[in-house]
Formats: sequence, structure tokens, C-alpha cells
Amino acid sequence: MSLPAVAHPGPSSVSISPDLVEAIVAQARAEDPNEACGLIVGDRPAADGGRPLRYEPTRNKAASPYRYEIHPDDLLRLTIATDDADEVFWAIVHSHVRSPAYPSPTDVGLAFYPDALYLLVSLAESEPSLGAFRIIDGEIHRVELLVGEGP
Repeated sequence: MSLPAVAHPGPSSVSISPDLVEAIVAQARAEDPNEACGLIVGDRPAADGGRPLRYEPTRNKAASPYRYEIHPDDLLRLTIATDDADEVFWAIVHSHVRSPAYPSPTDVGLAFYPDALYLLVSLAESEPSLGAFRIIDGEIHRVELLVGEGP
């Protein structure tokens, strides 16, 4: 007997601006060989139709090519700022320097924001690639990432 598939929690696709992608890729390249990390702040969660507003680069406390940990000081500062501005963490962003833009088992274990998207950028190939996901209760749900397209 097989278990039923977990329904996709939505959204099935999201749009982000080329400027956001450029900022994320630039930080990933600057932090290489370590993973880079940051947050996309939005007006409300992507699953609720929220829009991304800006990218906030953060420091990787782990300073590692294999994992990331948003520096607690950066996380606290951005948590307070977004709360005060009635904004949310729309996406948690980090890079993979030598593997695809897909959540690793470590990434899944560190997915503490079920309402946020998880956006990964891979530097494994000559051209960076991006992937967007919702990670809920250990389940990975791919979200189509549309760059430069309006809602």
C-alpha cells in the first residue's frame, strides 16, 4: 500500500525581478567558495500572493562551502525590521557552490520557515542556475521561478 502524495501547498509559480536575481548571484559569486545567504523581504507570504520587495544579503555564520547559517545578529535585525514594517520573509536564499540548485538533506532539516520560499542559486556550472521551493514538514515542493515576468 502506497501513501498518497502530499498536495502542493502553493504557489505553483512566482515572479521576481532581474535586479533581485542579479543581487543574489553577485553575492553568491562574491562569497564563493563559501555558501552565501540572505533573505528576500516581501509584502506577505508568496503562498498568499505576496510580492518580493527587496533582497537583504546576510552573513553566513558557518562560513562553509557545505552549509549556511544566517548570522543571528542579521536574523534578529531583519526580523525586527520586517515586523515593524508589516513585511515578511518572502524567501530564504542561499547558494550551492558545487551542487545543483536543489535543497540538500541539510537544507531540509534547517527549513524553519514553512510559509517562506527557499530560493537556491547554484554556481556548479559556468552559468548560475536558480531553483525555488516550499519545504514543509520535510517535503520539498518545487515552485516555478519566473524572472522578469509580472503577476
